[in-house]
Amino acid sequence: MSRIGKNAIAIPAGTEVSVSANEITVKGKGGTLKRVLHRMVSVKSDGKEITVNPVGNARLAQALWGTYAAHVRNMIAGVNTPFVKKLQIEGIGYKAEVSGKNLKLMLGFSHPILMTLPEGVETKVEKNIVTIQGADKEKVGQFAASVRALKKPEPYKGKGIRYEGEVVREKAGKKAATAAA
Repeated sequence: MSRIGKNAIAIPAGTEVSVSANEITVKGKGGTLKRVLHRMVSVKSDGKEITVNPVGNARLAQALWGTYAAHVRNMIAGVNTPFVKKLQIEGIGYKAEVSGKNLKLMLGFSHPILMTLPEGVETKVEKNIVTIQGADKEKVGQFAASVRALKKPEPYKGKGIRYEGEVVREKAGKKAATAAA
């Protein structure tokens, strides 16, 4: 039994939720989000709260019950306050800038890397901090992860792209290893 799924989800003021046969739509001040529902999960809304229930006792229905409850919670939270991920760029000559619908990154390669911003995701760059925000938690997280994957922080000097607050354990280099011997 899902501990997340059995709790009702409150709908805050200023947020509209509509459930059709196979789709849920959430509208708020931050935008509109839609998600197609799986046939093993039923979602009901009475205007004040939403309940998510499994259809049958199948193992898949039980697994998707809590997952879809979490998706609905994230949709409601995202249209009210946007999800934010911050990336920190470290390294000499490493920089980023937003130009139109593209994020342009200079990461020590012979060419700049252009990444197209997904629909519904806004990006700002201030000094060496890239701020990614949007209503859809999955899009924000996936875009941040794909930007970080371009140049992960390396363990010797710490150069690369990391999440703000992420701790990278630095290793001792050759000089420290030979001096100790």
